[in-house]
Amino acid sequence: MFLQMMYDMNSGIIVILAAFILGVIARSRVNSTFNRYSRVRNGLGLTGAGVARSILDNYGLANIGIEQVQGKLTDHYDPRSGTLRLSSSVYGSDSVAAIGIAAHEAGHAVQHAMGYSPLKFRTALIPVANLGSRMLFPLLIGGFFFRITNMIYIGIALYGVALLFQLVTLPVEFNASARAVNWLEKERGFPPSDVAGVKKVLTAAALTYVASALAAIGQMLWLVLAGRRR
Repeated sequence: MFLQMMYDMNSGIIVILAAFILGVIARSRVNSTFNRYSRVRNGLGLTGAGVARSILDNYGLANIGIEQVQGKLTDHYDPRSGTLRLSSSVYGSDSVAAIGIAAHEAGHAVQHAMGYSPLKFRTALIPVANLGSRMLFPLLIGGFFFRITNMIYIGIALYGVALLFQLVTLPVEFNASARAVNWLEKERGFPPSDVAGVKKVLTAAALTYVASALAAIGQMLWLVLAGRRR
């Protein structure tokens, strides 16, 4: 029984460790791929901000503003203010990496405007997912310390929502990248070499989300097995 318990719990830890290693590799690959294609100018000479503006206007989203923010790879779309924020290394750059990142973030704005279902679902999960991430360990510690099994189960249930958030994030991010590649290749006619570079940049970025999802799955597995043995 003890050996089986250790085997089950170690299975979750192994998944978490594997996801951590994948995450380190993914972040390293993102940086190296971004740096590589930051030195390659795109064939049409458009900047990241210019590409984002073209995509937004093409979908009738002239009301969405584009702002420059500090930092590296801090690009994001803020649905609350209706603002697309691009990092300084993307906003005014005409590199292949810049147009890929900008098009991807513009894809999120398009998703929001079109009511893309996975994005709406993910947004609805945010409050509970944040609560689950914050309360997991206090509930677990309290449950084990005071021997209140229900506290442990509540913590696991809340973390389950956080895990669901991570899983739903995957199709949201993949769809935004697909929209970006499709627009650059078919709507705007960027050279094949540019599109190939954009795909490599966005694929590297996607690995970070896969690693996060695997880490969440591993932690949930560990929690469930620990709770069951409790």
